[in-house]
Amino acid sequence: MTEGTATVADQAMLQDVTVVIVTFNSAHCLPELGRQLSACPHVIMVDNGSDDGCAKAVGQHLTNAQVIALPQNLGFGAANNLALAQVRTPFALLVNPDCEISLHAISQLLHTARLWPDAAMVAPQLLQANGAPEINYRWPHLLWHSRGPAVTDGPACVGFVCGAAMLLRMSAFGGQFFDEQFFLYYEDDDLCTRLFNQRQAMVIDPAATATHRSRGSVRGKYPLRSEYIRGYHHAQSKLIYAHKYQSRQIALQQQRKLLWQTAMTLPLRVLAFNPRLLARMWGRFKGVMDWKKP
Repeated sequence: MTEGTATVADQAMLQDVTVVIVTFNSAHCLPELGRQLSACPHVIMVDNGSDDGCAKAVGQHLTNAQVIALPQNLGFGAANNLALAQVRTPFALLVNPDCEISLHAISQLLHTARLWPDAAMVAPQLLQANGAPEINYRWPHLLWHSRGPAVTDGPACVGFVCGAAMLLRMSAFGGQFFDEQFFLYYEDDDLCTRLFNQRQAMVIDPAATATHRSRGSVRGKYPLRSEYIRGYHHAQSKLIYAHKYQSRQIALQQQRKLLWQTAMTLPLRVLAFNPRLLARMWGRFKGVMDWKKP
């Protein structure tokens, strides 16, 4: 059975899930997504204002997908929220464009969700491009610093799963999904922290795997700009998260620490002159400087 071929059992399971994909300059990912997900009956793809023709190219690879083409980039969480508002199935599977997941793995996640009806979220074991397991789950880092590496050999309750691939039980969220003040990064930390604080279960199932080609979802015409945006919003979101779940004082301490670390590292990036890392570091510096103190 190839990745895009569903068994009769898989086809029955897939009726209960809507696959949600948010793209931004991700046209290069569409052929693989089409190969993996063409048999899924419910797919919603939100394009965040790409300039690489991604929204128009979806129909060539995922003819069954509903496409929401945004005129500008609203951010990862906001784009997912738009798609999730359209979902009418009991489950939604959020998949990054740089993730490869088979129909059998999706069916396995749904099977596990049915075995654990109290689980608000079920996630696969992510694999690196070389097949090695990626630790995409942990305990909430505000409560416990994980000391891995470790890989579970069966379904296990966790306190965080990476947002690259996660199955959501729609009834567990009451229509409240991502906090849109997180434009990029930490939106999965925030979502999982809220679930954890509400005593909602999150389960990792290593019997379902997905290959995660980290940082592979965005290309486009301006790669240095993309690196700048990554650095900027990673810094911003880190401080937003600290303020939301710790305190204003801790967020301000982190701001000073990030500013000092970045100011010390920037000259080294200039000397080594890696344009991508330099652009990301400059974005980080600007993100720290621009953070509005509540």
